[in-house]
Amino acid sequence: MSATPARSSLSSIKRKLAPSGWRRFFSMKRILLTLLGLFLLGATLFGVAYATIGVPQPNDLASAQASIIYYADGKTELDRISEVNRESVPLSKIPVYVQRALLAAEDRTFYQNNGVSLSGIGRAFVVALQGGPTQGGSTITQQYVKNYFLTQDKTISRKAKELIISIKIDQQESKDKILSNYLNTIYYGRGAYGIQTASKAYFGRDVSKLTVAQGALLAAVIRGPGFYDPDLGAKQKASAKERVNYVLDGMVSQGWLSPQDRAKSTFPKTIKRSKTTRPGTVGYITNEVKRELRDKLRLTGSDIDRGGLRIVTTIDKKAQDSAVKAVADNVPSEKDAAKLHVGLTAIRPGDGAIVAMYGGKDFSKIQFNSSTDATLQAGSTFKVFGLLAALQKDISTKKRYAGFSPQYFPQFVDSSKDPSGKAKDPRGKVRNFDGEQFGRIDLRRALAHSVNTVFAQLNIDLADGGKTATGVRDAAILAGLPKNTRGLGTDITNIFGTASPHVIDMANAYATIAAQGERATPYLISKVTSADGNDYTVKKQLLPAFDQKVTADVTEAMTHVVTEGTAQRALDLGRPAAGKTGTATENKAVWFDGFTPQLSAAVGIYQGNGTKQITVNNFGQVTGGTYPVRIWTAFMKGALEGENVIDFPSREGVGDDLLPPPPTITPPTTPPTTAPTTAPTTAPTTAPTTAPTTAPTRHGKPRGAPTTTAPTTTAPSIAPTIAVPPPT
Repeated sequence: MSATPARSSLSSIKRKLAPSGWRRFFSMKRILLTLLGLFLLGATLFGVAYATIGVPQPNDLASAQASIIYYADGKTELDRISEVNRESVPLSKIPVYVQRALLAAEDRTFYQNNGVSLSGIGRAFVVALQGGPTQGGSTITQQYVKNYFLTQDKTISRKAKELIISIKIDQQESKDKILSNYLNTIYYGRGAYGIQTASKAYFGRDVSKLTVAQGALLAAVIRGPGFYDPDLGAKQKASAKERVNYVLDGMVSQGWLSPQDRAKSTFPKTIKRSKTTRPGTVGYITNEVKRELRDKLRLTGSDIDRGGLRIVTTIDKKAQDSAVKAVADNVPSEKDAAKLHVGLTAIRPGDGAIVAMYGGKDFSKIQFNSSTDATLQAGSTFKVFGLLAALQKDISTKKRYAGFSPQYFPQFVDSSKDPSGKAKDPRGKVRNFDGEQFGRIDLRRALAHSVNTVFAQLNIDLADGGKTATGVRDAAILAGLPKNTRGLGTDITNIFGTASPHVIDMANAYATIAAQGERATPYLISKVTSADGNDYTVKKQLLPAFDQKVTADVTEAMTHVVTEGTAQRALDLGRPAAGKTGTATENKAVWFDGFTPQLSAAVGIYQGNGTKQITVNNFGQVTGGTYPVRIWTAFMKGALEGENVIDFPSREGVGDDLLPPPPTITPPTTPPTTAPTTAPTTAPTTAPTTAPTTAPTRHGKPRGAPTTTAPTTTAPSIAPTIAVPPPT
């Protein structure tokens, strides 16, 4: 009797479960049908693609296209990058162990596989997304096909084409032919296409004479010459050694190299990279273009050298021609001044576009850009940053300081020892250039005449009486100098330009002032179009840095340098100009940095390897007010020819309300009994001739500077930090 209820209960359970079971069944069926449909659709699409995509003829597309660089107009050609350098050889001329080194590096199952590696395709996508070398992860057949497309396009459609063509080529051509074509078309770096050219570029010998280790290195570099060419640096050399060991060990594991021969194989020595650069000044721009393509667009050396790029730069031809002519016309000859090097960079304020760059006379002889590579002690050009910092603290450019020389300040004491064991500057002596003497003068006149003793007092005020001067450093960085600028610190002497920036950095920092406080990131490339039509257009990077009232007052002060100070030669420009001269310690570098509202330009000069004073036969002392101003003025004349003359913004008077009131003269209480018959010939003797020396500031600190005198001591020695190439 108990069985009946049990059977009834079981039936009830089945009835309850049936609906959900059937739902699961039908749900699974729909999933399977969907997957089947997708599979059939994919197969259909693959079949259509397989039928329509043909196999290109060898070398029809594999011949690399030169990349062309244009001026800013996008039409006038400036230069070309890396013409094709290829020499094909038959497979029989390539030693078998060199062939096997390639197989060990790239595709150890080459003679067994059907031309594709699905797992390799997946890995290639991951590597590409991570920004690593793009050659790994595919079969040799796939890599060979990839060279037909000549781009690093990472789209699915390109990868699909690669897959189909690889399968077809593997069916239609012998493995030896595929390997031969691959070895003769692949890019090895150093401008070399094909293993014969690569053998000569890396080892200076015919491919038939390669050793096992040399073959292993060539097999290693094809994965990414920029990563594995040992001549490019210590990092690349270390990577190359690791990769060569991988190749040689792989040959042993495949039975292609005996352990004994493996033990004898050591990392091979390569020859120096040949110089294939064009002579003249253009090469410096081309090199900077290539650097920007690598750093900003993340293109590889292979992309740049053979990608058929069309690169539009920001270089204005009129301005660039003017830069070259200005240097040629105003720099003394080699006979008069041996190895005088000039760097010039011009930047459009409020934009960042580099419109002209002079890095040297001949890039084919010296691959060192005086505008972007050399670091020159800035000298008095840094006083402008002191003014920026001062105005940010409401210190007026009309504030007066004592300008006599020398003066002594405890903040400038240098107790470090010289080679003889004596303190370098035990009394904190500051003196003006050539010992010039000034009375109480305001900051505008002090800037015009580059009065060191005045700016020493200003930096003490900025440091609130201490020795840590963060104001000048912070203003320089805010204007656009990189934080890692050589020597850029908070020492109280920083206002004298003890740091050593690049010429391009000073041009950009001054451009920030010209742009009324808007800082831009400099750029050289405005647009790039690849062979397959992919475009890159620059995204300008602008950032508000200073209040417009601050930059208006700094600009007005800088005009005094031109109208009455050390750069009066710039008056020849015939339009409003502002700037600052600079002379490094012991005249080892000289500068003029200046701007109009439309253009900012910096000129820096050093001699030889930058360790000695600049000297020119039959010429006096070379300072920032000599050759740099001449070159700057001549350049700006040509660059701005035909441009509208624009005035600077008016002075705003920041901090003027905090200045002490001018002295007043009390009139006599009793009028004279008789009117004078003639006007007085002298000023009243009771009128003060100087401003008060101790007027209080907003922060309660005394104005002015100590007026005590002391015996003359040795001036502090600030060693210049100029990074230049060794003498040639």
